Amino acid sequence: MQMNTSPRGRIRLTRRGRLALVVAGAVVAGTAVAVPLLTVKGGHKVVAKPPTLVIPEGWRASQVYDAVDKALKLPAGSTRKSIGKAHLPLPGEAGGNPEGYLFPATYPLPKGTTPESLLRSMVDTAGKRFEAAPVAAGAQRASINLYQAVTIASIVQAEAATKADMGKVARVIFNRLNQGMPLQMDSTINYAMNRITVHTTEDDTRVESPYNSYQRMGLPPTPIDNPGQEAMRAAYNPPAGDWLYFVTVKPGDTRFTADYATHLRNVAEFNALHQSTGPAPTPSRSPLPSPASSQPPLR
Repeated sequence: MQMNTSPRGRIRLTRRGRLALVVAGAVVAGTAVAVPLLTVKGGHKVVAKPPTLVIPEGWRASQVYDAVDKALKLPAGSTRKSIGKAHLPLPGEAGGNPEGYLFPATYPLPKGTTPESLLRSMVDTAGKRFEAAPVAAGAQRASINLYQAVTIASIVQAEAATKADMGKVARVIFNRLNQGMPLQMDSTINYAMNRITVHTTEDDTRVESPYNSYQRMGLPPTPIDNPGQEAMRAAYNPPAGDWLYFVTVKPGDTRFTADYATHLRNVAEFNALHQSTGPAPTPSRSPLPSPASSQPPLR
């Protein structure tokens, strides 16, 4: 989460945006173009590979829909409208919403590809990966069902600065749930507000939404993006630890702690490093303490 000063002077920690990934992913997905099936090389006909569509880890369903529309050269909104007739093999808890199950991978686009067939391929891939024995067994050990594991993985995907941090972020989520603390993850608010940003304000934390993890207890009702394999592994097999807070002081230096005073010292170090440059491009991230706790707010 990034240090941000609200109009009332309150310093907040907002989550790190994944803007670089989104921009890079959009370029990759947007450049999937049709190629001829046959090319001539050295006097011989060579069958060319079909174009492909790359879905990066952490993309939301809305981003996937837009990318499919562009890759298949369809009018905007076509893929979203096709969901109802795609007959996607989703779990009952999803309620027909494929968020979390559009598995990040590279998908071929042979002639005749439709939004329905492409979405089914993504969901089929997710099903195979998520329902594998290690995932199912891990979810059972953690006393969560598979859909909850995907939801946790989606938050981990959005919040972790690096793959190495994913397990610890997952442990923070479990620790907060087990202690009856709200998750207070800015990534869930960004999802509620349909945006991608590194700034979260006091007003944002009061938005009326089931995805507002500052106001609502427990997990959000659905995943908030489409997590990859590493985030899933972190969700069903997090390392042991008592961490409740985390902050990325600088790239490659994310600090996790269960002690609020230590967390504040880490935040102060972050501020010292970035006070001369204003809002940092590599923000810190950490859930704020529970409003019901005796810990003071960050001021």
